Amino acid sequence: MTEKPRLLLLEDDPNLGLIIAESLEREGFAVRRCLDGKAGLQALTEETFVICLVDVMMPEMDGFVFAETLRSQGDATPFIFLTARSMVEDRITGLKLGCDDYITKPFSMEELLLRIQAVLRRHEGSGPEAVVPTGPVALGEYVFDPGPMTLTHRDEVRRLTEREGALLGMLITHLGQTLERDVALRAIWQDDSYHAGRSMDVFVSKLRKHLSGDPKVEIRSVHGRGFRLLVHE
Repeated sequence: MTEKPRLLLLEDDPNLGLIIAESLEREGFAVRRCLDGKAGLQALTEETFVICLVDVMMPEMDGFVFAETLRSQGDATPFIFLTARSMVEDRITGLKLGCDDYITKPFSMEELLLRIQAVLRRHEGSGPEAVVPTGPVALGEYVFDPGPMTLTHRDEVRRLTEREGALLGMLITHLGQTLERDVALRAIWQDDSYHAGRSMDVFVSKLRKHLSGDPKVEIRSVHGRGFRLLVHE
């Protein structure tokens, strides 16, 4: 069975959020709802989404701050602002923050679906699949298990995110060789844009931190090309 594309919806109005979520679920999406930007950022560390729908006016963290934080962390997930704020200045702010579209309320669900489909078409890639090991692999003092996406070091077990696991898996399949940036970007992010590249750099930094307990394990940058996973004797 094909997995449903996952969509993150940030909307503090519970009634409107429910209507949007139910409508998009009928169209084949798996929708996760959050009521503010902070919860949305947390959700993005736990799951991978094909797109985010972001209300601008929310408590705790509004949509603009959410978007600015998202991009500053190198996350290239596409997003659409949903907002009652229709001033030109707000649209310009949204576009400067990297949004893929900006829809003012009220809107029809048909229009929203068409906008979502247009954004997803722009971000679709025909790149290679992320090839990962089929079973547990030893990396110095670590063991990576691609099934549950866990990285074990001695008695400590760390659960990796999908992108962390996919990236580590690709590095392992290229052990001792250079994993080209564009290959990893098209396979994991389905996007080789500047923002996606920044996102991958962030994830490489996270993996380096996860593997820092064993000095014999190294992810080395290969200037202008990509990254190389090494396990020193």
